[in-house]
Amino acid sequence: MWRPTLLTILVIILGLPAGSLHAQKVLGEGIFHRFDRDGDGTVTEAELPDAATRARYDRNGDGSVTLAEFRETVRGEKPATDSSETEEKRDDGSDRLDAFVAALDTDKDGKLSREESRGGGWFDRVDRNRDDLIDAAELDAVRALVKRLGSGILPEVPEHPITESEIAEITSGPEILKPEDVGVGRMIPDITFTTIDGETHSLAEAKDHRGVVIAMTSATCPVSKRFLPALAELEPKLAAQGIPLVLVNPFASETLDEIRPQIAEHGLKAPYVHDTDKAFATALGATTTTEVFFLDSKRTLLYRGALSDQYGINYSVEKPRHEYLVDAIEAHLKNERPLISATAAPGCELDLKTEDASLTQTDVTYHRDVARILQQNCVGCHHEGGIAPFALDDFVEVDDRAKVIKRVVTEGTMPPWFAAPQADGGPSPWANDHSLSARDRADLLAWLESSDRPMGDPADAPEPLTFSTEWTIGEPDLVVPISHAYDIKADGFMPYQYDTVKLELTEDRWVGAWEIRPSEYDVVHHVIVQVFKSGDKVTRRGEAEAGYWAAYVPGNGSHVYPEGFAKKLPAGATVQFQIHYTPSGVAKKERLKMGLKFVENPPRYEVKTLPLADRKLEIPPGAPNHEEGMSRKAPVDIPVIGFMPHMHTRGKAFRYEVTYPDGEHEILLDIPRYDFNWQLRYELKEPKLIPRGSTVKVTGVFDNSTGNQANPDPTKTVRWGDQTVDEMLIGYMEYFVPVEEGKVASKD
Repeated sequence: MWRPTLLTILVIILGLPAGSLHAQKVLGEGIFHRFDRDGDGTVTEAELPDAATRARYDRNGDGSVTLAEFRETVRGEKPATDSSETEEKRDDGSDRLDAFVAALDTDKDGKLSREESRGGGWFDRVDRNRDDLIDAAELDAVRALVKRLGSGILPEVPEHPITESEIAEITSGPEILKPEDVGVGRMIPDITFTTIDGETHSLAEAKDHRGVVIAMTSATCPVSKRFLPALAELEPKLAAQGIPLVLVNPFASETLDEIRPQIAEHGLKAPYVHDTDKAFATALGATTTTEVFFLDSKRTLLYRGALSDQYGINYSVEKPRHEYLVDAIEAHLKNERPLISATAAPGCELDLKTEDASLTQTDVTYHRDVARILQQNCVGCHHEGGIAPFALDDFVEVDDRAKVIKRVVTEGTMPPWFAAPQADGGPSPWANDHSLSARDRADLLAWLESSDRPMGDPADAPEPLTFSTEWTIGEPDLVVPISHAYDIKADGFMPYQYDTVKLELTEDRWVGAWEIRPSEYDVVHHVIVQVFKSGDKVTRRGEAEAGYWAAYVPGNGSHVYPEGFAKKLPAGATVQFQIHYTPSGVAKKERLKMGLKFVENPPRYEVKTLPLADRKLEIPPGAPNHEEGMSRKAPVDIPVIGFMPHMHTRGKAFRYEVTYPDGEHEILLDIPRYDFNWQLRYELKEPKLIPRGSTVKVTGVFDNSTGNQANPDPTKTVRWGDQTVDEMLIGYMEYFVPVEEGKVASKD
């Protein structure tokens, strides 16, 4: 009587998506095999005495039930007429089972110990003689089961486990900070300073250049000293770009006798300020002796943080992997924003002895403050030709919509970000946190609520932002348009569209960046991209049956993977776009496209997506807070890098939780106010390792009441369905696995 239990373990615990059609098929057939005690493929009267039940499945009336009859009754599946063809196409699963066992059998003795099995209830079901070993005979019993049910019940070969030390290795370096929390986007006050050579300058001189770099430094701090050669090498390059460098030493304890030899040794020509009273450092809000600041010609802070990730307090690498400052400058010179605008700067900490660490302490004005807050948080979408319905890069536009801005900021709708703050008040763990900082929110609301909304000095206005009408990821190596333009009607409801495109790729390619660009932004609600391997049957695959390969929502339609990470695009692949169109009041034609940039070097890790789906939804009519959810055990170590929750218009709240093998519980992502209009991806700053044996749970709260203005029908019992009028509950998780060396195609 052990087979049904083993079947369930293989399907659910070892990784077959529980909501998939195949899982339903396997679980259903588990009932059949529970009664088929002798395993001959036929349930006889002796095995099922209930004549009425037998008669329900007995298609030919011979008094017994074959598996084919059971399938035909349950699913309407007709038995194959060509037995030879059936046998030819049948996969007995031997290869996959052998690969699975080989991957776990670390000592290569042909048996699996409890330790090698990585735990899990399935081991006890297969280990029938309870000797803590799964031997060849017991594996043959599993093989016989797989032969009857097909190899689909087997998991993929287990991924190479990711260890905590490997996580630490690939994420070592300075912490990525939320730019707005550390003043990026703000105007730095004009600072007058005198160099050690007696020259007097001010930051206002930046107006005559393309920007200015200020680098904190020290003659004694070990980390500062390590960075000096890089600063010396960078200085002439900056000069050639029209960007002066200023060095600031905030330590009164250091003497000119220490400082001057250091300058001479490295051949530094830049103005050097011995900031003995820390006035310069205080005005900047500097934190360490290695922090660098990049200001544009209007003194807007564009980047602050580490020069690179080469050195830290307790680490160093041969070459930097990320040149943060250089990247920020290159982005600015191309009228782009840097991918990383703020990091921690490992070095010797500064004690500035100030209670207020803000960069400016003046009354809020439009030109100096509000314009920069909007540029940093809103104008990326709200500009002429942008995806937002109106621009916010001009005073008149802002003043006109002041009440709208106040409302969406107060209720937290804008900027779109719905993750709850950390319960302990700690820093945000999210790399793409779009929420307003406490200071920006307070300043913006204070200005909006003021009686006169002061303009301030026009000379303080930031440089205007410019926006590319081309690809934000750069020129793609491959552009994949959908097969044809779709007619979008002016109003009403449109079902999801499924568009497939066969790619003419003769070899596997690895994608380091992708971008989805609608031709008509205002009618595209979201896009889910899936990839089918050559030979796979291309179907309208439900969202719960596989993870997404790429996804688009307004304001979040591209992704650049860190160096060493990529997504796989197999040779001969077919790409499927699931598109949710929403009429905008004007009939249009829309034909979106996806741009791909291939990596030039073999990636170290492949990025994948796992869907955790609850397909057994049953949301009662009128229920304002109905909870649904599901959980699954992790069969292997899973290094998670991001989450994307998905529900429809009745979705109200969403939560990811994990219970670790030792019983410790943690909330991974809490969204107390889910918004269907923003299918956001929440990207972690650092991967979160979910150890094997942990239980991950996703929970959704649904509002099916009349109080939900987006509810299509509060009188309806709502179940799972693809369309917006139905519901879904999917907790996508992005993770990565190592790539086997030598299995990657280059860009060229």
